[in-house]
Amino acid sequence: MRVFGIDPGSERTGYGCVESDGSRHSVVLCGAIAAPPRTAFPDRLMQIHRGLAALLAQCRPDCVAVESLFYSVNARSALKLGHARGVAVLAAVEAGLPVFEHTPAEVKRAVAGYGRAEKPQVQHMVKLLLGLASVPTPHDAADALAVAICQLHAAPPACARAAARMPAPAKAATSWRHYRP
Repeated sequence: MRVFGIDPGSERTGYGCVESDGSRHSVVLCGAIAAPPRTAFPDRLMQIHRGLAALLAQCRPDCVAVESLFYSVNARSALKLGHARGVAVLAAVEAGLPVFEHTPAEVKRAVAGYGRAEKPQVQHMVKLLLGLASVPTPHDAADALAVAICQLHAAPPACARAAARMPAPAKAATSWRHYRP
């Protein structure tokens, strides 16, 4: 099973794709999408959408896991984060993938065993769980990998069941034997 995790952000959106056979996890790819400084906000959103759409087409995951919003003191920051989350969810839905959401506490609990774990603890556990030589950088990529691991640990069959319910993309029949009305 392959899960694509997204850690949305208006400055930098982390992504990470994890493949699992049920007992071992491995990284397919990870990184972050960042716009150059002083880029207009709508252009940043477009760059996030295009980048994620291309990565989803490249990785072909079974589902997408996104970190959900958490309480924020600054309303402006929360709104910008909400826009980035919306663009990320849109890219996943356009790719025809089921989307699952996890709170930061759920992610921390699934990866580090404690819902209030510090960021370095989560990053270190991501490194250990994925058998990596070093902590993934930037930290947004490590967070996205943690979201993907959370989805794998939270309900592994849920991703497969949701993917099975999604309509398969139409394929051109190459023979009458392959024809499905």
